[in-house]
Amino acid sequence: MTTSALPEPSGKVALVTGASRGIGYGVTEALVARGDRVCITGRGEDALKEAVERLGSDRVIYVAGKAHDESHQAAAVERAMEAFGRVDYLVNNAGTNPVFGPIADLDLNVARKVFETNVVSALGFAQQTWKAWQRDNGGAIVNIASVAGVSASPFIGAYGVSKAAMVNLTLQLAHEFAPQVRVNSIAPAVVKTKFAEALYEGREAEVAATYPLGRLGVPEDIGGAAAFLTSDQSGWITGQNLVVDGGKFLNAGVE
Repeated sequence: MTTSALPEPSGKVALVTGASRGIGYGVTEALVARGDRVCITGRGEDALKEAVERLGSDRVIYVAGKAHDESHQAAAVERAMEAFGRVDYLVNNAGTNPVFGPIADLDLNVARKVFETNVVSALGFAQQTWKAWQRDNGGAIVNIASVAGVSASPFIGAYGVSKAAMVNLTLQLAHEFAPQVRVNSIAPAVVKTKFAEALYEGREAEVAATYPLGRLGVPEDIGGAAAFLTSDQSGWITGQNLVVDGGKFLNAGVE
C-alpha cells in the first residue's frame, strides 16, 4: 500500500497489538485501507519502524514494548490519545506459544508466561482503552483467539487453553461493556505467518489439502474479518467468536 493510494481519513482510530508482522500487520493494513489511523505495538522497534514505513507514517504510529507489561499498555494507549485524540477500536493480537509438546510435561512457569501474554495482556489493554476513551464514547474490541481454543490442540495445549480463555474473556467484556462497546473474537485456523510456521513448514500442500477451501489462511483473511467486526455493518454483533478456518471444521469427524 502506498501513501498516495490511501483513502480520506475515516476519523476513527485503532490500537492493534502484536502488529509488526503476520496477522496484526494484516489487520492494520485493512484498517488503514479504509481510512483509519492506527497505533501498533510489538516487541521489536526495528520491525515496528519498518511496518510504519510500509503502511504510511501519516496514518500509523508505534509503541514498542512487551504486551504483558502494564506500563507498556498504558504508554501505548496514552500515545494513541496524544497523537490522534481517541481510540475507537482495540484489536488484541499479541500472543506467544514458546513450547511444542505434551501439556502433561509443560513447565508451569511457561504456562504462566503464555497466559500473561495471551490473556492477561488482552484484559489490560481492554481496561486501558475502556477508561481512556471507549467508556464515554463507544467503540469495538476484537480479540484474536484461535481454533485451538475451541477444540483439542495436540502439542500446543497451553496455547489452546489460553485461547479458550480469550474466547471467554470476550464474553465477559461484551457483557460488561455493553451497550457502549461491542466485543467479539476471531478464531483463525492455520494462517501463513512466521508465528505458525511449525504447523505447515515443508508440508504446506499436504496441510492445505485438509482444508475444504484448499489453502491455508493469509493475514488478509483475518484483516478482513477484523475490519468487518469494527465496522457499522456489524453494529448488532457482540459476544461472538467468528471462526475463520477455510472450512476446516467441516471435516471434523469425517473419516
